[in-house]
Amino acid sequence: MPKKYSKRYRKGLELVDAKNHYPLKNAVEVLAKFPKAKFNETVEVAFRLGVDPKQSDQMVRGTVPLPHGSGKTVKVLVFAKNGAAADAARAAGAEFVGYEEMIKKCVEGWTDFDIAIATPESMVEVRKLGKVLGPRGLMPNPKTGTVTDDTAKAVKEVKAGRVEFKLDKSGNVHVPVGKASFTPAQLAENARAVIEAVAKARPSSVKGSYLQSCTLSATMSPPVRIDLREFVATV
Repeated sequence: MPKKYSKRYRKGLELVDAKNHYPLKNAVEVLAKFPKAKFNETVEVAFRLGVDPKQSDQMVRGTVPLPHGSGKTVKVLVFAKNGAAADAARAAGAEFVGYEEMIKKCVEGWTDFDIAIATPESMVEVRKLGKVLGPRGLMPNPKTGTVTDDTAKAVKEVKAGRVEFKLDKSGNVHVPVGKASFTPAQLAENARAVIEAVAKARPSSVKGSYLQSCTLSATMSPPVRIDLREFVATV
């Protein structure tokens, strides 16, 4: 075993059969037995998909509400020109709301927020921030519900734990499903919602195996392989 692994990680490896694919319920139970870090680790599911990320018609992207939230405090920026949309966003709990002044801050490199929401009207100028927000995954997009006139609804949804998933350049998708402090049942329900959402997002142009592999892991833990047969059979 490589010396680069920490003592905690090596103990975790002893508790999991790396060759085995666990039903989701069992995978979460294995994860719960791993030695804990000194901070509240993020738990995520990672997918290897049978798609070609270079093909635009094979992009996999979407959002999914987590039944038990993400466990993360989400800072929201809302770009809104008119007063009603701005007021609704503030009332819903958005930390940052504005238009020209917020665009100016972003142009100058400010990105101290987790999600950006914009009204369709404000996108005329906000779309010019593509080079700043795009690489960081912060660009508002109608497909993920972050370009909308109903700013209050959008803010409440992301605050409640709606997470976004998106294919990376290597054909992988990583999605947070909660914190290590969650109960196994909460993590299992959140993970199930994400797996089902990614499964249903299969592009129609994809042939052959789509969900090739899926693992569950915490920030500092080994991965636990998930048996996907129950999900493949339902989509």
